[in-house]
Amino acid sequence: MDYLGIILGLFFLVKGGDWLMRSAVSLSLNLNISKIVIGMTVVSFATSAPELIVSIKAASQGYPDLAFGNIIGSNIANLGLVMGIVILISPIKVTSSFYKIDWPMMTFASLIFYFFIVNDNILSQFEGGLMFVFLIVFLIVILFFKKNTISHQVDEPMGEALGNSKTVLYLTLGGFFLWLGSEILIKAAVDLATEWGVGERIISISVVSIGTSIPELSASLIAIYNKEKAISIGNLIGSNIFNILAVMGITSLIHPIEVTDLDLINKDFLWMLFISFLILPLVFFPIKMRLGAIEGLILIGIYIFFLFQMFQ
Repeated sequence: MDYLGIILGLFFLVKGGDWLMRSAVSLSLNLNISKIVIGMTVVSFATSAPELIVSIKAASQGYPDLAFGNIIGSNIANLGLVMGIVILISPIKVTSSFYKIDWPMMTFASLIFYFFIVNDNILSQFEGGLMFVFLIVFLIVILFFKKNTISHQVDEPMGEALGNSKTVLYLTLGGFFLWLGSEILIKAAVDLATEWGVGERIISISVVSIGTSIPELSASLIAIYNKEKAISIGNLIGSNIFNILAVMGITSLIHPIEVTDLDLINKDFLWMLFISFLILPLVFFPIKMRLGAIEGLILIGIYIFFLFQMFQ
């Protein structure tokens, strides 16, 4: 039953995230927002919704390691697994905004997150509030610097402009499925951890984080299929920023997060920082401003090794 609960919970989360993304993208398209901005903001926030709901539920129900590990594991999966698969399928030509805005913002968010948690193993409400302020600053920067960056017009990569009734319907269904999925997933994950004789950390970093990263993979593959590669990489970088500043910020505002399994900080967090820093040199080597099959294999290989060593 625990395995069935994991599958059902992840299904509801993925479906809820998909419906939420459709409603959010529809609203954005109706407002004529740039596709690049949509990828870095609206789609990133929508695909981070499963992480947000799971983290809030886990922290409020007394499972802080599950909430924390979900974000660390999801960010590692976004860059190692999801980005690795995407660029293995189709090389991405990286624009200068990646190393001028996107990557520095993701790195800044990661380091601030680490600084807040490493001193006392607690992400307080005050620190969560600061992270949320940084999120607002990030959104302003994105909207200011990228508002005129509009890619060539092709089929909409993330969805279509829907009517008001459909937008509200998808928004309502998406929210309900996210709530239902989080309830089922957290109970099943905790029971499974007990059954396996492992802590919340292992389950959250592996099973839960991979499951909550499925919306990012789906959105990125759809973008690749529709030749909107800029949105694909923007979605992944933006999602990692939202996972830290929005998900952890909002979660700790509602309920302070105290990490009990220190391996989350001393090991897993360092892996997240490592793979975040690694993305920059990969953009310049071996082929400048391009991420292709070689880099994809490197990222997937690192992710597999990360999972392998975690179970040792």
